[in-house]
Amino acid sequence: MRKWITLGLGIALAGTTTSFHAAPGWEPLLDKTLSKWRTYESYRHQLGYTGKQPLDAQGQPLAPIGYDKNEANVFSVVMQNGEPVLRISGEIYGCVFTKRDYANYDLKLKVKWGSKKWVPRLDEPRDSGILYNSQGEPGVDYWHSWMLSQEFQVSEYQKGNAMGDFWCIANSTADIRAAYDATKDTLKFNPTAPPVVMGKEGRNFCQAAANYESPAGQWTELELISVNGQSVHIVNGHVVLALNNSGYTAANGERRPLTRGKIQLQSEAAEVFYKDILIKPLKAMPAQYAKYFN
Repeated sequence: MRKWITLGLGIALAGTTTSFHAAPGWEPLLDKTLSKWRTYESYRHQLGYTGKQPLDAQGQPLAPIGYDKNEANVFSVVMQNGEPVLRISGEIYGCVFTKRDYANYDLKLKVKWGSKKWVPRLDEPRDSGILYNSQGEPGVDYWHSWMLSQEFQVSEYQKGNAMGDFWCIANSTADIRAAYDATKDTLKFNPTAPPVVMGKEGRNFCQAAANYESPAGQWTELELISVNGQSVHIVNGHVVLALNNSGYTAANGERRPLTRGKIQLQSEAAEVFYKDILIKPLKAMPAQYAKYFN
C-alpha cells in the first residue's frame, strides 16, 4: 500500500511510521516529512530556452518560484512497505537540498525512473542528478535552478548519457582522468589517461566509463564517496568516474577549493524516485579507491 504525503509550508504531515533502520554509522537522510531537506523551484522552462532568465508578457524578468513553495507538488514522499520514497515529478526545474552542509562522507541511495516527462526534455533521456559540495544560492547555472556544485549525473543510458557522468555546475572545476570517446566528441573517464581540467575551454562534461544502470523498472544503487576534494562515482558497485581537486573558479580567475556543501537532488523534466538515502562520515578516502588518485 502506498500513502502519498504532500509537502508544503506550514502543514502538519500525516503518514505511516517508517520501519527503515540504517546500519550502525549510517544516518538516514530521508523521512516522511523531508525534515532534513528544503526545496527550491525556478521556472517552467519552455522549448527554445537559451539560458536567459524568462520574461513575463510585458518583457520583464520573471522571479523564480523560490524556496519551499513546492508548486505543483513537485516534491512528495510515498510510504512504500513502511519506508519513505521520494518522488520528484520533474514538472518544474529545481531541487530538494539538505539543510546542512556535508564534507568527507560516503553517500548511498537508490533511484528508479517514473513514466512522466516534461517540456523541454520530452525527446531527451530522462535526467536528474546528485549535486554535491553545493554552495551559495540556487540559480547560478544555465537553467537558473541550482547552486554551484559538482554533478553526479543520474540519467537514462541514451545519447551518450549514463548514470555517474560528470557535469560542472556553474563555475565549478575538477581534474578528471579522461580521453576523448572514439565515437563521440566528448571526454570519457579513463583511469589510465592523463588528468583533464574540467570547467575550462568548454570542458564541462565527462562521460562515465561504462553503463551499469539496472534494467527498466528496477532500482539502481548509487554511491558517492567525497573526501577532501576527491570523489568517486559508483553505480551498482562499479566505479564509473573519479575526480580530483574539486574546486571553483572565482571572479578573479583564481581556482579555489570546493570540498564541502549541501547535497541537491535535481528536478529536471523527468519523474524520478529516490529511496534508502544514507550518509556516513569518513576520515579518509577508503584504501580501495586510492589507485584512482595516484
